Amino acid sequence: QVQLVESGGGLVQAGGSLRLSCAASGRTFGSYVMGWFRQAPGKEREFVAATSTTGLTTDYADSVKGRFTISRDNAKNTLYLQMNILKPGDTAVYRCAASSDLRPVVPASRSRRYDYWGQGTQVTVSS
Repeated sequence: QVQLVESGGGLVQAGGSLRLSCAASGRTFGSYVMGWFRQAPGKEREFVAATSTTGLTTDYADSVKGRFTISRDNAKNTLYLQMNILKPGDTAVYRCAASSDLRPVVPASRSRRYDYWGQGTQVTVSS
């Protein structure tokens, strides 16, 4: 079983930056495709970004492309989401997730099943 714990959320003003971290337990972190999702009040959960097992391939939602960067450090069992130029529309609970579905990290595979989820960290962007 894999445990995922997010950290780094908080309250920032529009235009600011935050870096989220997702710490994973166990020795198999490098065997999973990793993703970030978010859910705002009254809205459905949405895909934010994903990265391949090695971190060499990434996929971003159009709404965050150019502002967010997903990365991973397999030696540290940690996934990151660097968020820059934050907007009020980015306000949401952000969750990381791990998937055993190793299809290529491309938009067509965004529906892959994620086996493990963190509890989430709140990001609030004020204007």
